[in-house]
Amino acid sequence: MTSVLPQNLNVVIRPIQYRDLDGVEQLCTEFLETENAEENKVQATDMTAEEMRKQLGWLRRWYGILKFLSLFPNPFQYRFCVYVAEQSRQVQGMVQVSPFNRTRSTWRVERIAVATKVRAQGIGSQLLRHCFEAIGEARTWLLEVNVNDKEALALYRQNGFQTLAHLTYWEIEPSLLQELALGEPDLPNLLPVSNADAQLLYQLDTASMPPLVRQVFDRNTDDFKTGLFDGLIAGLTQWLNKTEVVSGYVFEPQRKAAIGYFQVRCRQGQQSHVAQMTVHPAYTWLYPELLSQLARIVRDSPSQALQLASADYQPEREEYLEQIGAKRVEHTLLMSRSVWHKLRESKFSLEGVQWSEVLQSLQPTRKPVPGGMSWLRRQGQQPLPDSTVKTSPPSDSTAYSRSNSLAASPPPKPKPGVGSGQ
Repeated sequence: MTSVLPQNLNVVIRPIQYRDLDGVEQLCTEFLETENAEENKVQATDMTAEEMRKQLGWLRRWYGILKFLSLFPNPFQYRFCVYVAEQSRQVQGMVQVSPFNRTRSTWRVERIAVATKVRAQGIGSQLLRHCFEAIGEARTWLLEVNVNDKEALALYRQNGFQTLAHLTYWEIEPSLLQELALGEPDLPNLLPVSNADAQLLYQLDTASMPPLVRQVFDRNTDDFKTGLFDGLIAGLTQWLNKTEVVSGYVFEPQRKAAIGYFQVRCRQGQQSHVAQMTVHPAYTWLYPELLSQLARIVRDSPSQALQLASADYQPEREEYLEQIGAKRVEHTLLMSRSVWHKLRESKFSLEGVQWSEVLQSLQPTRKPVPGGMSWLRRQGQQPLPDSTVKTSPPSDSTAYSRSNSLAASPPPKPKPGVGSGQ
């Protein structure tokens, strides 16, 4: 079948190299500036051009170590998984992907950028298709895109991505946070998060989302645990970026289950604090209490807004945020795509097969046991109709009684005129 996607045979898709960093930095800067220049569009990744430059500068310093760690299994193997599209010795596109869960059955497209002058050549589709084929362990792909980005939506839909959920990003102004912080949250069983609570958080996460989203995310208990190396990297990142992360969960002693969870990342500077919140569908009354707790946590930080997200399957959260006066800042689509990798079929050859060994394998392994039913028709006995034939063999006593009755009965008398000398 011939592909209808535009293909450029002069484009080479390959993993990123050190010499590509300048081209990737230029691509990302051009992409982010173009996106931020458009009206009523905010990036879902919350990544500015300045942050991108800092990340690329960090990559320049640690590129050799990251490249070495990507050669064998370790916690940093997929820390920076990037593919570039090279044409005429110039980087014309890049895509960054990462595992979404611990089992790496679901992968996420972090960002994709293509130079403006070559976007009509189908380089974005080639980058995505290369990821689908190169990462064979990924059964599902996930990404998030702004609803106003028509060009990106067309690219993703052309490559098989379908809408999984609608997300709305909200922003709570500092003045409103001060009002929420005045209330005393009614959370008597608020506990800190540790690896021992991974099973409780996994059950809460499973109950808080619909089955289709749960199937795509494909999380397990290990996804809610923090390893030693992950904890060290997170602590180092927080120290470099001057951020503080606070998390906790609400425990229900009667059901022995977690019914609410939150995590807030307090930032220093002009950017908003970022919060994540998970609430059990049967305990929606926790929204005011958890938001009051979040407001009290960020009260000690500089006066900045608080940003959090809600999905279309969380109507109670959206209703409450709209009721208190939170501002909608962005609408995005959570899209997913399933990948079915065809298994390679091995050709079966008859050369070298010995027929004697094949026939010997068809012989019975044990001596057959004789049964009590005989299929030979007795002399003078009429065959039974099909409806009277029994499928189960007769017992020994039944066969014995039948043989005695046949022996005791006299032979039939010949009819007159038949078989006689008259």
